[in-house]
Amino acid sequence: MIKHRTYLLILLLSLTMALPLGAAPVPEEDRIPVDVRRTTLLVRDIERSLPVYRDALGLTVIYDELLGAGTDEQGQATPPTSRLVLLRANDTFIGVIGLMQRLNLTEPIPPPGNRRAMPGDVIIVINATDLEERFSRIEATPGVTVATPPTMIEYPSPDGGVIPVLFSAFWDPDGYFIEVNRIIGTPAGS
Repeated sequence: MIKHRTYLLILLLSLTMALPLGAAPVPEEDRIPVDVRRTTLLVRDIERSLPVYRDALGLTVIYDELLGAGTDEQGQATPPTSRLVLLRANDTFIGVIGLMQRLNLTEPIPPPGNRRAMPGDVIIVINATDLEERFSRIEATPGVTVATPPTMIEYPSPDGGVIPVLFSAFWDPDGYFIEVNRIIGTPAGS
């Protein structure tokens, strides 16, 4: 019986060691009193954005509400002014993406530019261990414009070496630039 348990323990340890390193909080002694909880993207039409973030990227909707409804001075109901959808990947507290649509805009919204990101723009970086399979869903999503299909690149590593990354990028229907990568080497800051 002890031999059997020892064998199972060795097998379990070897399987655990074979798993790829995942995201984890920094050690307690290195923690600061700030967490980046969410990035909220203002979008033209949430129904057009959800197929990118929910369906193609596979994020899970954790919140979908109409906001800003109330009453006016006469006590009459006023319509909601925004819709907010929150989506998460693998963490319940950090790394959430919000999609917010203003429902009461009266001025026309210019079309997305789909241009190289400039100061004031946002680049969202997402890691996907299944990038090769997932990218076909991304590029088939209406409103997506592919900038770079999955391509091997190398980033400089702090130790003087390189970090190999399978890199891809696209613009979503609102012109947000999204990188979806699969890190092949050891990530910076590990």
